[in-house]
Amino acid sequence: MRILHTSDWHLGQHFMGKTRQAEHQAFIDWLIAQVRQHTVDAVIIAGDIFDTGAPPSYARELYNHLVVELHNAGTALILLGGNHDSVATLSESRPLLSYLTTTVVPAVEEDLSRQLLVVKDRDGLPGAVVCAIPFIRPRDVLQSQAGQSAEEKQLSLQEAIHQHYQTVYQLACAKRDELGLPLPIIATGHLTTVGASASESVREIYVGALEAFPTTAFPPADYIALGHIHRPQKVGGLEHIRYSGSPIPLSFDEAALQKEVLMVDLDASGLQAVTPLPVPRHQALVSVKGNLTELAIAITDAAKQGNLERPVWLEVMVRGDDYLSDLQNRIQAMTEGLPVEVLRIRRDRGNAAASLQAAAKETLDELSPFDVFAKRLEQEDLEAGLKQQLETRYRSIVDSLKEGAA
Repeated sequence: MRILHTSDWHLGQHFMGKTRQAEHQAFIDWLIAQVRQHTVDAVIIAGDIFDTGAPPSYARELYNHLVVELHNAGTALILLGGNHDSVATLSESRPLLSYLTTTVVPAVEEDLSRQLLVVKDRDGLPGAVVCAIPFIRPRDVLQSQAGQSAEEKQLSLQEAIHQHYQTVYQLACAKRDELGLPLPIIATGHLTTVGASASESVREIYVGALEAFPTTAFPPADYIALGHIHRPQKVGGLEHIRYSGSPIPLSFDEAALQKEVLMVDLDASGLQAVTPLPVPRHQALVSVKGNLTELAIAITDAAKQGNLERPVWLEVMVRGDDYLSDLQNRIQAMTEGLPVEVLRIRRDRGNAAASLQAAAKETLDELSPFDVFAKRLEQEDLEAGLKQQLETRYRSIVDSLKEGAA
């Protein structure tokens, strides 16, 4: 049995006013080619398929294109809801997509057997049992209790998530016994684990509650396909518990990472191999840092990665204590005639930042509510920790309003 494990596509994301449509289209075309080339039996997307609960039309078109092309390739598709995904949005086409060898699990089910999948190989024979576990919202598995301390709430949520995994895993074992076949068991998840290395584009999902889920609390599945963390990595150094990471960089601190999807081979004896497939970079994203002299050289070097049709997107980090009122003009002079587009200028001190608008002006239509809030925070002289707390709280409020509207 061969699967491709990927996650955190964030279809429909606007990155500092820039659409990611071309990048996502190029990635999906590449993914479909890999599926055909490597004869993949199933693709698992472990959450955050869309960037918002109301994705733009082109993001839905890419989603539908993926479903049809994988169906035509004879490959099953398993889609798990993430913390960015709207349960209602993913649910609306669920019955229709089931006829196209696609299984959608938007949220925790009342009937847990609906989170249990027997995935067939290309010969139509059972190849694996999947514990299809999406992002688990606290209200799905836990009833709040008055008088609990923050630590008690965290432990209660951790135990509730642990119990959910164990229950679905036991159902998988029972299904395997019922079939009388030595099938490998795959589990999924969309959460932060202890020791995972995150990036600035990853939001806190259990505000004031669970910080990270311990590796020891997972069931003994043969492979655990995780999403939410955008950096590809093993969890606790374990081969069988993995984050695939996002397929494109979603923030500048991910710009230097080699993005990948994971090709996972399993058989009756369990996990055989995990092979990273490097994702080609369609849009150059570069962060440069230095004083003004160093930046002139760094920007010129970065420009070599772009062309006039597809300029490099730049973040410029200015190192130095002198405040320059004409900083934007100086940076613009450095980029004159080069195939680069500066999306953000920041001072390395961390407490002062300025945005540089490029040729096209940003409008509210191009910005998400989070972008607007982030730009407003940049104008305040606040400690970085306080800014992070405010941003986390704002995201929590917006997400709760979206869920209420859904």
